Amino acid sequence: MQATGAELVLASHDHDDERFTSQYADDDRDDITGANMKDNTSSSSRLFFALWPDDATRTALTQLQTSMHGRKVSYNNFHLTLAFLGQQAAAILPAAKEILAHLAASDILITLDKLGYFSRNHIAWVGPHETPEALLALYQDLCTELKKHGIGYTASSSFKAHVTLARDASLPPDVVFDPIDWRADEVALVQSITGAGGSEYRVLASRSLGEVLRVPGEVIGEQISGGAR
Repeated sequence: MQATGAELVLASHDHDDERFTSQYADDDRDDITGANMKDNTSSSSRLFFALWPDDATRTALTQLQTSMHGRKVSYNNFHLTLAFLGQQAAAILPAAKEILAHLAASDILITLDKLGYFSRNHIAWVGPHETPEALLALYQDLCTELKKHGIGYTASSSFKAHVTLARDASLPPDVVFDPIDWRADEVALVQSITGAGGSEYRVLASRSLGEVLRVPGEVIGEQISGGAR
């Protein structure tokens, strides 16, 4: 299987990572019913913060999916969740964008070299064997800012960095694959809109770490100092 990375590894599985499931279950589902079906209204939105992959990383993730059985995540929907906010009133959007604008971080090298499986939700994923300290620091900084602004989010005692590959999936086979070296430099505030065909992820605001926030139709925030591309 062709992907990026310097060496081949034999994927090892987290077969029963149930203690992590609740933190990511909502973000990893696209069959939400009831109140969450109102995601596309102007009064409230289902939101999350995520690292947003570049095209090369998305292509490598698509290649890795070939060994998966289940509903494969679409090319444009790949992401690494930092914080799931759930259904939120539109009134919190200015504060959420302000938080995004002032997160202090540089780009982060994340080596995706481990396949995993959330058995309760039947989700196959790929993630790093070791979460980079810079990624943990970004996650902790984001959580601190959310608490400071009184914005609710799904909390967990442990951060499980992963990118979902397939839903309604069976346990991924042990496959040999090139680790995907992802230099993550784009962080985004994303709206999840649930429809008959599954979830659509709409980026409401994003920025390259170390640079200014990008919002469709407007400019928010100033140049962030101390960052690097």
